[in-house]
Amino acid sequence: MKGDAHIAGITALVGEPARAEMLTALMADRALTAGELADIAGVGKATASSHLAKLRAAGLVAVYDQGRHRYFRLADRDVAQLLESLMGVAFRTGAVRLKSSPREPALRRARVCYDHLAGELGVQAFESLLARGVFATDGAGLRLTPRGREWFSTFGVDVPAVQAQRRMMCRACLDWSGRRHHLAGAWGAALLQRLFELGWAQRVDGARVVRFTPPGERAFQQAFGLPVEERRAAAQPVAS
Repeated sequence: MKGDAHIAGITALVGEPARAEMLTALMADRALTAGELADIAGVGKATASSHLAKLRAAGLVAVYDQGRHRYFRLADRDVAQLLESLMGVAFRTGAVRLKSSPREPALRRARVCYDHLAGELGVQAFESLLARGVFATDGAGLRLTPRGREWFSTFGVDVPAVQAQRRMMCRACLDWSGRRHHLAGAWGAALLQRLFELGWAQRVDGARVVRFTPPGERAFQQAFGLPVEERRAAAQPVAS
């Protein structure tokens, strides 16, 4: 319809290979220079600057000046959600890289999706929380329950501080490496930050990979492990 949002321009911007590589790199919620993004995309600095100018004009990336350097980030969480959704569609339809990255198994296992945990362990954590009644779904979507507030508090999360944030509190985000969901929103971000604070996991420099220490993964499994019958129940589709 003529009155609908015009998606052709956005999809053309995102679909260009070099720009797609740069946007994917920025999914790690870190700021990068044009030179760093040029190296990632395999293009010259002038070409990268041209691509970034187009992405900035479309509102897909934002730029910050710090001293003599200019740093680029994704414009907001909506852009990150768009990219993760596109990755999910690409994965499910077989539109994947012909040559897998050496880090692909680690990305599938656990990675940052902008500011929350994705991958197999992200899915596992979300399904565990659903099974425990931390979240519930209704006609309005996903919501935190009173039991959930108690759980997060016991886990060491500053619940009032999270609730004071002016952003979406929780959302089921379809994981590109599977046909299940992980937790996004303020509670998803708080969960990932708490895993870092506990020392169970850490970010891998220069990548979206989240690496758990052996003791950290054991503690994670104790906190988010699911009996087989609960895992089946949690794996049911989530309304979103």
